[in-house]
Amino acid sequence: MTDKIKKKIAILGSTGSIGIQALDVVRANNDTFEIEVLTANNNVELLINQALEFKPNAVVIGEETHYKDLNDVLFQHGIKVYAGKKAIEDIVEMSSIDIVLTAMVGFAGLIPTINAIRNKKTIALANKETLVVAGEVVIEEAKINNVNILPVDSEHSAIFQCLSGEWHNEIEKIYLTASGGPFRLLSKEALEFVTKNEALKHPNWAMGNKITIDSASMMNKGLEMIEAKWLFNLKPEQIDVIIHPQSIVHSIVQFEDGSMKAQMGLPDMKLPIQYALSYPYRINSKNERFDFLKYPNLTFEKVNKDKFPSINFAVEAMTKSGNMPCIMNAANEIAVDAFLNEKIKFTKIFSIIEQCMSKIAFIEKPDIETYIKTDKETRIFAKTLI
Repeated sequence: MTDKIKKKIAILGSTGSIGIQALDVVRANNDTFEIEVLTANNNVELLINQALEFKPNAVVIGEETHYKDLNDVLFQHGIKVYAGKKAIEDIVEMSSIDIVLTAMVGFAGLIPTINAIRNKKTIALANKETLVVAGEVVIEEAKINNVNILPVDSEHSAIFQCLSGEWHNEIEKIYLTASGGPFRLLSKEALEFVTKNEALKHPNWAMGNKITIDSASMMNKGLEMIEAKWLFNLKPEQIDVIIHPQSIVHSIVQFEDGSMKAQMGLPDMKLPIQYALSYPYRINSKNERFDFLKYPNLTFEKVNKDKFPSINFAVEAMTKSGNMPCIMNAANEIAVDAFLNEKIKFTKIFSIIEQCMSKIAFIEKPDIETYIKTDKETRIFAKTLI
């Protein structure tokens, strides 16, 4: 990088999988990046350890009962400590922050992200639910405030990289690649009997529990389709998903002349995280390099949408738009949590989402308050189905 001034970063969700890997990136590039804020929901021990190492200006713990434990340790080190959901929403207003990495899981990331945009912070977006739930509002806020939203998801980062230097050229189609998850070769009938531990064994990526279950159900790809619609201003028919078990091709852009560009690399989230943080520059990394000879066969397969109806749900939600993606997302979050707590079978995730999408009132032109109300209403209804 030519810029010698360190970028000051706030990581919302620093104790989750993306947050931990982002800190690995910062640790390896401490001449380029500096941690200004760390937040976590509940993991106070790890947050303390991270704060002691990276010496941020401030930390926030979502669970207020942990405030004293956190403050008792960090106060003597001159680190400001705050607690509560509202504190996470407000901390992004700090004038010293350059980039906000939104790595919180689920709907909880929406309001902090919007607040960061309104305070003109560059967004490194790892919380896909933000655009799924309220893409129209979020993108409009970004335009009004002249804020860049830089994708951190490997698939959207790949498309973003493929579009570099191509913004004036028409996109014909994008292909989001999917590993197929742990149940790619399993029959539809066998899905009913899979266990939580089997669902958490992703073949290629190390991720948090919620996103790993989403990968097993292919809902992760459904969420990414909706996110891609907003990030790249696409129509639903311009977005497709293809199974690529090796996870080397991270996504593909097809232009109107028929040519295609793909971004490739080993499945390692640190690369898209680093690219988002260092953009528009690429900086050196010591990550392992891809070797073609170790991957002589890169294969691609069609998605079985009968076995994985999440893709159909996403297409319906994208096409209807309004608050339908919000309904789909809230239903999925409740269903996944129930499966992780072994209250429902894996296939029940799909039926809960389908019932919520058919029963909760559709609103064509929602505002933020409507999204919040829809999310709450859907969660209550989804819980009655468990």
